[in-house]
Amino acid sequence: VQLQAFGGGAVQAGAALRLSCVASGKTFTNVGYVGMGWFRQAPMKEREFVATISGLGRTTYYADSVKGRFTISRDNTKNTVYLQMTSLKPADTAVYYCAARNAGTSRDPNTIDYWGQGTQVTVSS
Repeated sequence: VQLQAFGGGAVQAGAALRLSCVASGKTFTNVGYVGMGWFRQAPMKEREFVATISGLGRTTYYADSVKGRFTISRDNTKNTVYLQMTSLKPADTAVYYCAARNAGTSRDPNTIDYWGQGTQVTVSS
């Protein structure tokens, strides 16, 4: 399985961006069990959880720092997960990584099965 993320860019504080992540290759045997999500990593910091969504999209979890500003969603017909980001802050500046886990959602990067290549988001004040 390959994950490819799109949609990063450089914006000013308060702006919005939407990230997309497309799964390709030998896609999931049963997508209904596969949790997908987003993590981010800022310079000199560890990779941190941002948001995750369950296989059928019924359950979502967010980091406290993005709750109310970011929305995760997925379209299993397109093997795609999205991250709508609004009211962006300079603290959101990071490389954003798409992630997939065969056994469902997780906030722990050590439990992720597949990673995308990352897309840079830069928010200026």
